[in-house]
Amino acid sequence: MFALLGPGLLILALAGAGFAVVSARLAFAHITAPRRPVPAALAPAVTLLKPLHGVEDGLRENLESFCNQDYAGPIQIVFGVHDDADEAITVVRRLQRAYPHLDISLVVDSRIYGENRKVSNLVNMARAVSNEIIVMSDSDIRVERDYLDHVVQRLHRPGVGFVTCLYTGEASRGVWSDLSALGVNYQFLPNVVMGLRLDMAEPCFGATVAFKRHVLAEIGGFEVLNNQLADDYDLGRAIRAAGYTGDVASTPVAHQCAETNLAELWRHEMRWSRTIRMIDPAGFFGHGFTYATAWALLGCLCCGFSTFGVATLLAVMAARLYVVHCVDAATGARARNLWLLPVRDVFSFAVFVCASFGKTVVWRGRRYNVDRAGALSPVDLSPAEWAPAQEFSHASHPVHAGAFLRRLRRGRGLALSGQARDQILLVSDLARPTGGFSRDQPADRRPAA
Repeated sequence: MFALLGPGLLILALAGAGFAVVSARLAFAHITAPRRPVPAALAPAVTLLKPLHGVEDGLRENLESFCNQDYAGPIQIVFGVHDDADEAITVVRRLQRAYPHLDISLVVDSRIYGENRKVSNLVNMARAVSNEIIVMSDSDIRVERDYLDHVVQRLHRPGVGFVTCLYTGEASRGVWSDLSALGVNYQFLPNVVMGLRLDMAEPCFGATVAFKRHVLAEIGGFEVLNNQLADDYDLGRAIRAAGYTGDVASTPVAHQCAETNLAELWRHEMRWSRTIRMIDPAGFFGHGFTYATAWALLGCLCCGFSTFGVATLLAVMAARLYVVHCVDAATGARARNLWLLPVRDVFSFAVFVCASFGKTVVWRGRRYNVDRAGALSPVDLSPAEWAPAQEFSHASHPVHAGAFLRRLRRGRGLALSGQARDQILLVSDLARPTGGFSRDQPADRRPAA
């Protein structure tokens, strides 16, 4: 058996190495494609949405990069937090003082509408949006000065409903953040570009999602994402379902990798991988053959490190170094501790194997089940306990009728997902509760004294 298994694994490893080389070349071509600035006449007013939660490494620098855009049109920046004791507020106040010429707003609103706290934050922030074009991004993203130019330019294309961005990983400190960045740069990024070229990927990343305000209203607003774990992906999926296309800007942004220990890195990547498996199982398992280093090592073990096995392993390592060269040349990234790359490859394979089973993820200290629609349900609450809580939390935000009907049709004859059940609960209770922040209340634009 091992006599047949070993050569088969080595051939699989060679196929994965070839895939890596081609994807690296495509990534280089995509990222280095010529880009032109948006003329002033075509630079509409833009609102940047930045949901925040606490202060992570480099937060001030990340947010400040959005304040320093070479963009000809007006820019509004809306920050949002749930708690008036959140330390991120101090960073926002400093930015308001440092950039008094910018329209910087802060929304502090404690209301929660579902299991995804980030989406609840966005729902609260939406009332402060004053422009038609909205560009949303996570707090751990850092951008170049021409970022908005390129994103808005892609959004002008006919039929485009949203624009997203590729991203690179920047390690903040320590070996665990190094491992995280290596995975983003030399595995995730080229594989996404290859998926785009083969029309097998429909990405929408939290690193950037740009869309128009009327498109968001058409799909039902941020409220339709209240219980979705992959809220960025599902936002793109909802916009595509409304008849629009998605586009990927050629300029990548930088994601700050701040994992500080093995457990944090493992939970993060398991959550990401299991979510992908639940919403796109074919893509998840099809991605398995790209783990060339792991297949080569297993093949060598089965073959007793034969000449063919060792030659295959060396060819795979050369292919991986070529990926590093292409990505670094295209993005300006620089791999720290490159000797960790084989360790990163084996770690990625271990995540893939473990994520192939189970549907439970850990997110912000709580355990959730993820269904095939990507909806979250807490493991520690029964459906009977969870549904009334969801009825209460969603009652103040009716969902657009079109979005409701689409979800109802998808649920006909099937056990409804948590999210679809929430939409049905909304029909019987459209009254807005008293107290809290009014939708018409202006956001706080005052810098700290």
